[in-house]
Formats: sequence, C-alpha cells, structure tokens
Amino acid sequence: MDLSNKKVIVIGAGISGFAAAKLAKKLGADVILSDANEKLGEKHDLTELTALDIKVVLGKQTEALFEGADLVIISPAVPRHLPLFEKVAEKVKIISEVEFAYKLAKAPIFAVTGTNGKTTTTMLLGELMKTIYGEDNVGVGGNIGTPLCEECYRIGENGCIVAEISSYQMEASSDFATKGAAILNVTPDHLARHKTMEVYQAEKEKVFAHHTEENFLVLNYDDVHTHDMANRAKSTICFFSSSQELEEGAFVKDNQLVIRWKGLMHVICNVDDMQIKGSHNIENALAALSLAFLAGGDTIKMAEALKAFAPVEHRIEPVKTIDGVTYYNDSKATNPEAANKAIATFPHIILIAGGDDKNTPLDEFYALVNERVDNLILVGDATKRFKEEALKHNYPEDKIYEAGYSMQEAVNYAHKIAKAPQVVLLSPACASFDMYEGYEARGRDFKRLVNELK
Repeated sequence: MDLSNKKVIVIGAGISGFAAAKLAKKLGADVILSDANEKLGEKHDLTELTALDIKVVLGKQTEALFEGADLVIISPAVPRHLPLFEKVAEKVKIISEVEFAYKLAKAPIFAVTGTNGKTTTTMLLGELMKTIYGEDNVGVGGNIGTPLCEECYRIGENGCIVAEISSYQMEASSDFATKGAAILNVTPDHLARHKTMEVYQAEKEKVFAHHTEENFLVLNYDDVHTHDMANRAKSTICFFSSSQELEEGAFVKDNQLVIRWKGLMHVICNVDDMQIKGSHNIENALAALSLAFLAGGDTIKMAEALKAFAPVEHRIEPVKTIDGVTYYNDSKATNPEAANKAIATFPHIILIAGGDDKNTPLDEFYALVNERVDNLILVGDATKRFKEEALKHNYPEDKIYEAGYSMQEAVNYAHKIAKAPQVVLLSPACASFDMYEGYEARGRDFKRLVNELK
C-alpha cells in the first residue's frame, strides 16, 4: 500500500486511531488525526503524535477537514454511517483500521468473531497457531487490545495473524479477507448502533464474504444464526458442538475433545485437563482447535498448548479465596448472554450485576439467576430495570441489594454475606461506561477491592 505523500485523515483518537496514524506516517503519508472530543488532550498525552509531525485536530468535524484527502481511516468506536461520513465517502475512500491492516498484511489472517467468547478463543488460537508457525511468527491483535495494523505490519509472510474482530470494526470494511474464520455465536448486542439483528449479523458475516472453498469457516452448530450461515458461505466449513456428536466437525465424546474430519477421528485431550473451565470454554476450545487443525496443526502439539492455556483476564478470572469463598472477575460479560455462561458454571452465587444497560432481554438471565444466585447485588444505571425484571421473574426482593454506583459497597456487602460453598461473581451483563472507561477498568477495580479484603 503506497501512501507516500498521500493525505490521510484518521478519525478517532483511541488505541486503533493512534496506531493507524503513526503507521500511515511511517509509510510516508501526511497525516491528520481528528477526534470529536475537544477535551481529549486533557486526558491523553498527544505529544508523541505532534513529535512525529502528525497534526491533531480536536472538536467538531466538518467536510472542510477532509478537503484534499486521499484516504480516511475510521476507528471502530466511530459509527461509519453518520451523515458526515456518508457525504465524505462520495469523494474519498473510507476504510476501517482493520481494513487498513489487511491491506498491509503479508501473512494470512485468521479471524474470530461472534457476540461472546471472542477474546478467549482468539488468545487460545494464537497459542495453537504458534505450534504451526513458531513462537515469533504469530501476531495477535484487533478488538483484543493490540491494534491489528501494528501486527499486520510486523509479521512477515512466513507467519500468520490471529484477529479478534468486532461488528464495529467491520462497518467500514469491504475488502477485508481472511484465510480462515470462526464465528462463535450471534445474540442481540450493540443494537443501539446497528439498529437491527439483521444488520448486526451481516457485519459478522463479512469475515467470510471473500471466501472460496480454499478458505476455512468454523461455525457453531448449536447456534441457529451461525448454523444458517453455512447456507451462504462458499468456504470449506467445519462445525463444532458442545452438546452433540457430529458426523464431521469438533465435539465432545466421552469427556474428550475430538475432531472428526474426512473419516478420521482425532482425540485432542480430556475436558478436565483444560485450565479454562465452564461449558462456554469448551465451545471456545472446540472453535480454536478446529481452525488451527484446518490450518495444519499437529493434534499432539495442539493438546499441549490447550492444556497449558490459562484463563483470560476478566473472563471468570479467579481473584482470591477468603474463608472458602472464591471471588471471580467476569467483567468482560457486558451482555446477559455472556453473564449466563458464567452463572451456569457455579451452583451457589453472590452475583454483582448491572452497569450501563444495553436494554437487552433478560428472560434467560433471570431463569438462571433464580436457579443459581443466592443474592443479587445491583450497581449502576441498570439497577432500576434489573430490579424490576427480577421481581417480574419472581426473584425474592429481600435477596436484592442496591449498591448504587459504588463497586466498593457491592464488594463489601458480598464479603459480609458470603459463606462457603458460595462464590462471589462479578458478571455485570452490562457495559461499564456509566462508572468506568471500559470493562477492563471495572475488572481491575473489582480485583483491587477484593484483594484489600481481610
């Protein structure tokens, strides 16, 4: 991709925007980084960019900003379909940061997407791919925290890229192509931005839009939305299932993770040998194993990597055990479906839930809460609706505690009432932006407070 002396506008000064701006500059472009938040400079150090001769423009964005631009790179946090960008797109190409990454990539890209489980599956797939390509020849990036463009630029043609892909990242992506992809599940999420499930799912399906039968697509057999994608994909398809044996694909048989492919049965390892626990992690493991296997992975080496793989931070992460009560950080559960996976893992729970409410349905959530949650502690903006829904689903009112906007109060109350064999589980079923900058900050705060308990 030749950017020499081209004018590149990068929209959004988050992690992805910073990386894209610096890389475009490195490739010889004249770069402007713009963010609508005029106070961004008060929170972030922008001197690194200005030292690189990258112009930073903060505040309201107008068409004048884009005059003479050769390329616009948009960050995932910025909606592509705003009226301003629709007008700009008539004159200049607008692409996402992941599309920018793809255009720079020398190595094949293997993508993981879905509503829940992406981060764990991506991290695990990265470890599995190292058994094929070597420790230093695998880049892991995307929605996982490391900008994909950095990894695509860094990794040479003898390696591979493992990318966690969100629906936001695909909005401004049309050419993005993968060697292989896994779609874990599709449940209602981010509908405030995408408006409908159909649009949300269509963004997910872009990861296989350019596939032929030479490309691999791993799909969840048990999810009605992903199962149906097989009817539209031109890829070589491998299903996985955590609930039934398949004629071909990855599944659990006699408590063993197995892959049946082209008439041969490959036993990977026993479920109990994995460090990552829970039915959702069986699904994540099956998906990652399938994609790595199709990429040429050796089953013995993959088994070793899987058994060595430790739980991902903020996803049913054990924090501390006090008087027989273990505290778990599941802050990454930003929707009810993700929280359901964690709740289903334990029989007796003190649950801390709530936050920035996405207004998603709560019927399945409260079916599990009624079955497994001994006490419900609510925090944040979602408190009112979550309590109303709890009572509507016949959860006892005297088992509900409102901690307001204080994680400290929530943790202290949980500590006060919890008794073994109960666990204390932070699994919010909500975003975090009413109280924190992101789920990572929420999880870290929870862990800090738990570690301060006596």
